[in-house]
Amino acid sequence: MERERMLDALRAVRDGDMTPEAALELLAKAPYEDIGFARIDHHRRLRNGNSEVIYGAGKTAGQIAQIAARMAAAGSENILITRLDAEKAAEVEKAVPLFYDAVARVGVANRAAHALVGHVVVASGGTSDLPVCEEAALTAETLGSRVTRLYDVGVAGLHRLLASLDELRAARVVVAVAGMEGALASVVGGLVDCPVIAVPTSVGYGASFGGISALLSMLNACASGVSVVNIDNGFGAGYLANRINRMQGIE
Repeated sequence: MERERMLDALRAVRDGDMTPEAALELLAKAPYEDIGFARIDHHRRLRNGNSEVIYGAGKTAGQIAQIAARMAAAGSENILITRLDAEKAAEVEKAVPLFYDAVARVGVANRAAHALVGHVVVASGGTSDLPVCEEAALTAETLGSRVTRLYDVGVAGLHRLLASLDELRAARVVVAVAGMEGALASVVGGLVDCPVIAVPTSVGYGASFGGISALLSMLNACASGVSVVNIDNGFGAGYLANRINRMQGIE
């Protein structure tokens, strides 16, 4: 929406329907909006292709609601709000239309239907990894990627993963989410010819050290083409997966 608004202003100047001074004032106000406790980056979509994402943890429900409402008023749709608990989500929904997923702890404000393209696979080692998986999957979907979920296909039962080889090999990018020893990413990396984004989770017993053991395993993966995001960072993985997916062209 921001790109279209800027183009409309430039066309209006060209056609004589807006003065250059008015267009300059619009551009001057466009980069960000200062609302006291936050400076909302309305130009993020123009620069990076996607609107600013609201990190919900540490913000009050009122702050989140104000930021989302101002972004929606400026034309943003499908505004991602990550790490949003149910109590805050109920408050935010009073100020702006909100879709909320309690498993992923993700909200989408001012949600609008859009076509999903390409193919991202999100695979999990176990059911306990679902919150991180869904954060990744919903992030990629909200940004416009078609997502296939392959859950509970960890290496302790390798036949479960091998049964899904067709889906894995059809993907443009795979997000491999696992805790414990984090072996899933290395195995998936040895089976596919596309990039693999590994997400270590904090799932595991004491010696997993809150996901550090999975992180180190993934950083030392034998398979080539595997990159690693931070512990429990489903959002980062989903965002990157969407970028990789869309860089390969739209079918």
